[in-house]
Amino acid sequence: MTSGQRRLQPRKQPKQVRAELTRGRILTAAAQVFADYGYAAGTTNRIAERAGISIGSLYQYYPNKDAILAELTAAHLDAGLALVQSHRDGELPESLEDILRLFVHAAISDHRGHPELLRVQFEQTPRTPQIFEMMYEYEAASVDFTRSLLERHPEVRVTDTETAARLVVTSVGLLVHQLVAEPNPIDVDRFENELVAMLTRYLTAAGA
Repeated sequence: MTSGQRRLQPRKQPKQVRAELTRGRILTAAAQVFADYGYAAGTTNRIAERAGISIGSLYQYYPNKDAILAELTAAHLDAGLALVQSHRDGELPESLEDILRLFVHAAISDHRGHPELLRVQFEQTPRTPQIFEMMYEYEAASVDFTRSLLERHPEVRVTDTETAARLVVTSVGLLVHQLVAEPNPIDVDRFENELVAMLTRYLTAAGA
């Protein structure tokens, strides 16, 4: 492990309920502070104050704010993987348009709740090997699930389902982040309708 990686590792892994609660308070406070102040002004002093603990106590758990942000991002990616798995295991709507709307709506809802925090995570989180691995795992799981769906759905007309799956996953992820989480967001309902229509037309076009 390099010195840079060590700087992003939590210092204390909670083994008792009290320690786990303190760690949770730090992460909750950090999410609020990053959302309220952004990355540069989201200092460890503000995080400790919001969590109701001393700065010394915070440093017992995390060496710096980058380590906290990395853990918040890891938790976000874990939640994304869990969502993909729930879609894989659960019942989906019959029509392709309704399935796409389900995915697009879920992505938009995720960004609407904490757009400022997601912006910080997307733009400022240190890209450690762990984060890169989790990002790759999330994308690979999403593409694999989407490809499997496209291969068996009767409305799909694209022949290259691997490329189509990657296009769908990347388009939803990047467009939703770019247009919903930006400081001047787009009209969300209109955006959802247009993105669903665009993807549906692409996937069902004859000869695609």
